Amino acid sequence: MHRSLAVVIGAVLVSVALPAQQTPLVIEHGVYGVHLIQRTIGSEEYDITDLGTHRQLSVTINTSDRGMKRKSTTALDYLPSLTPTRLEQHSITPATATAAAVDNISLTEITGGKVTVREGETSRNFVKPAVGFTGFASMPAAVQMMMMRYWLHHHRPPQLTLLRASAQALPAEIRPVGHDVFTVNGEIVRLTRYTVANLIFGREVLWMNDHERVAAIMTFAGGLPQEEILDEYKSAFDPLFQSGVRQEMLDLAALTHAVRPLAAGTFAIVGARLIDATGAPPVENSVVIVRNNLIAATGPAGSVRVPPGIRVIHATGQSILPGLWEMHSHYSGVEFGPALLSAGVTTARDCGGEFQFLLAVRHAIDEQHQLGPRLLLAGLIDGTSPDAFGLFTAATPGEGMGAVDMYADAHFDQIKVYTQIQPDVLRAIADEAHKRGLTVTGHVPAAVNSFEGVAGGMDQINHLQFVTRSMVPEDSKGQFTLADLDSDRAKRLIALLAEKHIVIDPTIGWGEMAGHPRNISTASFEPGVNAAPFPLAWRYNNIGIAGMDETKFHERMSANLKVIGALFQAGVPIVAGSDTNLIGYGLDRELELYVQAGMTPMQAIQSATIVPARVMHHDADSGTIEPGKRADLVLVNGDPLTNISDLRGVTSVVANGRVYDSKAIARTVGYHR
Repeated sequence: MHRSLAVVIGAVLVSVALPAQQTPLVIEHGVYGVHLIQRTIGSEEYDITDLGTHRQLSVTINTSDRGMKRKSTTALDYLPSLTPTRLEQHSITPATATAAAVDNISLTEITGGKVTVREGETSRNFVKPAVGFTGFASMPAAVQMMMMRYWLHHHRPPQLTLLRASAQALPAEIRPVGHDVFTVNGEIVRLTRYTVANLIFGREVLWMNDHERVAAIMTFAGGLPQEEILDEYKSAFDPLFQSGVRQEMLDLAALTHAVRPLAAGTFAIVGARLIDATGAPPVENSVVIVRNNLIAATGPAGSVRVPPGIRVIHATGQSILPGLWEMHSHYSGVEFGPALLSAGVTTARDCGGEFQFLLAVRHAIDEQHQLGPRLLLAGLIDGTSPDAFGLFTAATPGEGMGAVDMYADAHFDQIKVYTQIQPDVLRAIADEAHKRGLTVTGHVPAAVNSFEGVAGGMDQINHLQFVTRSMVPEDSKGQFTLADLDSDRAKRLIALLAEKHIVIDPTIGWGEMAGHPRNISTASFEPGVNAAPFPLAWRYNNIGIAGMDETKFHERMSANLKVIGALFQAGVPIVAGSDTNLIGYGLDRELELYVQAGMTPMQAIQSATIVPARVMHHDADSGTIEPGKRADLVLVNGDPLTNISDLRGVTSVVANGRVYDSKAIARTVGYHR
């Protein structure tokens, strides 16, 4: 007795008659827990089926991130030699109030010696290399497992070509870096630890067991810290995570070693246009003296003497500014440091990340002079809803106070409250934070509006949307409505924010990036995407909303820019942050949009220098170029007071007295400035 089986060979669907004993057989099965910032958000389940002539890996991922449910399916066909022949992935973007559901399809087909790859809007055809593996921007753990098996059985090449939709895609670099031993269910388990570079951005940490199964992965796919762990190892999640953090610190040390300072400690920068961010007119042909990592003197070349024998950095034709502040980062891996520094960012505020990692990387930068901006930390707390974000939640005032104390004891700078926090918990968190000397920022919780959030103790608000939502009629019931600046409600809110000096972090650039119509080219408003490594460039070139009406998009952007302008004119402190926008360049775009909102270039620059320094209580040592302050500086080609976009042309950055070449730092993480 026989049965018929449909299989894919190359790109052809073939019907094959199989004897009963050759019925397709599932030969491997596994389930991974998927975690975002250490919080479980779903699962990945896979099967490997023997189809006789070849095998197929089938993967289904279901997640729910802050109430947004997502599903993706992946099918990988491969030969007994582990050589892939076809990879197809469907990633379903759910419908929203403004857009229909979208099935994002990626497809790789290998026929003979030809490869065809399509990833979103990007595609190409090319000759198959002798050794190479298929891969997409978001590779499930099980697909990475097959890549690792392929690599192991093809003599562990130093570089593994990835069959991607762009010839600019860097090869994967897989390195065995150590072993970890754990006790799981009473048995000793030995895992081999690897780093894998160039799948997403920078390096992932990946563990395999002795049976060539991926046990766990630490990554930051999508711009936020993510972990996957095979169910049988879930009891070892914490020690695995700690091992991963230690590995990331080793990776950071390697990055630091790869690019040495051009000068350090004591030197002079001569000839640049000085924009000190105090509001004073620029000084042409200036001198800035740095001594022992502090600014010692500044002024015109004719009035500031350069001591004999001191190292001189010539900067004619450039502008020198205080190092920039990135006020909304989700610092998800050590590669963020070089990417931010190369953009002139010398101080970054993390607005919700992984506790142990943030403590470790802050220590490495501050105490060991590893590569990265000074980090200020806002500790994330959410409510206990299933839609909560992050690891630490609070259902009661007591739990909220306990979470505040944990962060305060770890020397965090702020508390960040999130959407599911209840009003009584918000008040308790704010009271305890203020007692401990911390300020409170974050999302305005869903249970309150901005008026009530301020009354509940919030000192700062992340994201303009939480301001504009309280500028529409109270009976709008969450429907999309543009803010009406002429309404009594909007005027009362602006007056309240100004009176209480509530700091607003608009992240309007991220709103533009995530919300623009797909038919508008990303590079048309964010040219930095052309300098990004391919995995990042692909993500931002394929982001946005399919089918969105361009007119409505421009109306929304225009309305939001008017709100920023009105807030600024009323005296509400505005600080620049890019959220999960393109790392480094996202801050440049934020400032360009502030100028469109009505700020002068100087005022926009101040929103990323002295204003954040002041609101974070660091204006005594940072934010302007004045004697006695930290030597945190940035040199750019051109004059950003004439053209704010000249901030994109960073040539050098000075981080706590150490001078780095921007291009050299950028190259360590795949950017080409």
